[in-house]
Amino acid sequence: MKKTAIVIGSGIAGIASSIRLAVQGYQVEVFEANAYPGGKLSEIQLKGYRFDAGPSLFTLPEQVEELFRLAGKNPQDYFDYEKLEVACHYFWEDGKQVKAWADINRFAEEVESKLGEPADHIRKALQNSAYIYEHLAPLFMHRSLHQLSTWTNAQAIKSYLKMGKLGIFSTMNQANERQFQNPKLVQLFNRYATYNGSDPYQTPATLNIIPHLEFNIGAYFPKKGMHDITLSLYQLALDLGVKFHFNSKVEEILVENGKAVGIQVKGKSHPAAVVVNNMDMVNAYKTILRKQKQPKKLLSQPKSSSALIFYWGIKKQFPELGLHNILFSEDYQTEFEHIFKKGSIYQDPTVYINITSVCKPDDAPEGCMNWFTMINVPNNQGQDWDSLIAEARKNMIAKINRILKTDLEPLIEVEDVLEPRSIEFKTSSANGALYGNSSNNKFAAFLRHANYSSDIKNLYFCGGSVHPGGGIPLSLLSAKIMCGFIKD
Repeated sequence: MKKTAIVIGSGIAGIASSIRLAVQGYQVEVFEANAYPGGKLSEIQLKGYRFDAGPSLFTLPEQVEELFRLAGKNPQDYFDYEKLEVACHYFWEDGKQVKAWADINRFAEEVESKLGEPADHIRKALQNSAYIYEHLAPLFMHRSLHQLSTWTNAQAIKSYLKMGKLGIFSTMNQANERQFQNPKLVQLFNRYATYNGSDPYQTPATLNIIPHLEFNIGAYFPKKGMHDITLSLYQLALDLGVKFHFNSKVEEILVENGKAVGIQVKGKSHPAAVVVNNMDMVNAYKTILRKQKQPKKLLSQPKSSSALIFYWGIKKQFPELGLHNILFSEDYQTEFEHIFKKGSIYQDPTVYINITSVCKPDDAPEGCMNWFTMINVPNNQGQDWDSLIAEARKNMIAKINRILKTDLEPLIEVEDVLEPRSIEFKTSSANGALYGNSSNNKFAAFLRHANYSSDIKNLYFCGGSVHPGGGIPLSLLSAKIMCGFIKD
């Protein structure tokens, strides 16, 4: 029992945790309710088209590479990727288009040429983003917020003196309106709030840390697609002796005398010295921890947004589109009011189109494209989703037709859909929220569950619903922070 560990869920943080624990000498078993690993980071195949089902943006690849090096392996033997020359293509209804070049000077010149925004405003905004990262990343991304040492170390004290400059006292939108003259550029930078399911008109300007990852550090694409992150780490875990049990839904975390001692699956007990929960924190307490003390304040926090995704096989190529594309709403603020205040979908949604066949041609038949077509939507609160989805689909196609000057419907030869109800069913994400609790107030970072249980010994937490948050890099960091608490 001394060196045995069970991981509940094989999302990206669960796999990363299994790798780290195996390197620490633990015999690790992973129990997964689905028939496949990866959680949201999975794939869909439809009649010759392949789609990355979930996360589509890859930043901080070193967080993935670190796991291979930790295990004494060469990352290139398992996984390869390339840096993007253009991070995203942006489109507006009035015909304006902007390419977000990875080269910051080129991007700045593009913005000045296309939108009339002084190039220096872009450079200063990205310098500010780097400044926020420098002071907040060591505090919020790489350490536990639930340990006194995090708040009393020299780095933390240095950051306290700069809180005003770090955006804690204004919203993202307010900060971006001060940085830029053109409303389109404000909108472009406000978009980064959606990277963790937040509202730029409510979330603090500290989230302006995100452009630093995409521009100053870089955006990347795995050469075999995003799903290869899952597959390569899964293979690494297998090579380290981790045992995976699929179609094995955990029924309960077993607790004796205030200590986690294992799990129950299909009526059978599986003992372990360490139990790691990678399941969404809210649903975990409602189900597999239902007999234990409930952290009511954390469970009652507002949830992040969700997504409505259409996977479309398009029998035509659009040369103006790249890997990442955004077709902006004419009224961004009203769109977010619908998502977070009305629990509905605005009639003119911002449409994101991810097309991996641009970088990986075999993801679609020749002359075709695989469109992962997404809008941000509210989490599931019992809405009439069938009606909302049908109306949203019509509005999305109308918007695409206007901006790309096409007739899309006849070009769609295959279709699948993912929406808040199916997201919750497939990934156990409470209410279908993609990132757990929302970040729409300045205290949100402190209202995430710790990476360990303060009530149950030997029970630990990782994944997007706990500290430091969702998305691939933060989920991987949650596993790293968590494993720092697991001592022999």
